[in-house]
Amino acid sequence: MSAPAEAPKRQFGGDRPQRGGKPQRKGRNHGDDKGGWTPVTKLGRLVKAGKITTMEQIYLHSLPVKEYQIVDHILPDLKDEVMRIKPVQKQTSAGQRTRFKAVVVIGDSNGHVGLGIKTAKEVAAAIRAAIIIAKLSVIPVRRGYWGTNLGAPHSLANKTTGKCGSVLVRLIPAPRGSGIVASPAVKKLLQLGGVEDVYTSSNGSTRTLENTLKAAFIAIGNTYGFLTPNLWAETELQVSPLDTYADEALISKKRF
Repeated sequence: MSAPAEAPKRQFGGDRPQRGGKPQRKGRNHGDDKGGWTPVTKLGRLVKAGKITTMEQIYLHSLPVKEYQIVDHILPDLKDEVMRIKPVQKQTSAGQRTRFKAVVVIGDSNGHVGLGIKTAKEVAAAIRAAIIIAKLSVIPVRRGYWGTNLGAPHSLANKTTGKCGSVLVRLIPAPRGSGIVASPAVKKLLQLGGVEDVYTSSNGSTRTLENTLKAAFIAIGNTYGFLTPNLWAETELQVSPLDTYADEALISKKRF
């Protein structure tokens, strides 16, 4: 008769997590770019179902965009540009803590532009998070004409001003063929927004790139805040897509 097998010896602390290690949390699987996108908001479900196909529908009803995949789905031609990566330091009791700050601009060169700024411990993580923030902050660019309205819109519809910190950026429509007369950073922002001809004027500490881009971004966003005579006509307010397709959004909702 064979002897019974000995049970494996338990080492001290073998089943416990390592000291200082955080226990793993089991959360919901939001999906990634490789495995597919699983929307978690009603707007995301309607976009994936094809009920909302343009960003203008979202802007018209002021719907909050909380998933960057919505912008990826509607605007597949977005291009991103890293404007600056710089180290920032914070003095702590243990010494200096260094992190990296990334400034990213995205746009489709067809009337949509976004700006994202993020700080992280690693450069790759900062760039990745800044791109996501820029996608969530995409705004429309109102383009217009200088002088006669022949051909496609090439400039801005009116003069606008944006301010951030001490930096004040002013955008002025320019004749066709003038190009973008601006600093390299602001020029790249306007190019990604689809503007071809514009004059710019800036005051303040423009060497602070983040504030300069923020001021130009605010000025671009103010283009739709100017009421011109072609917008005087009364328009009927349409029903929000969230109410129109409420049943479809509930059907496609994933139960956890």
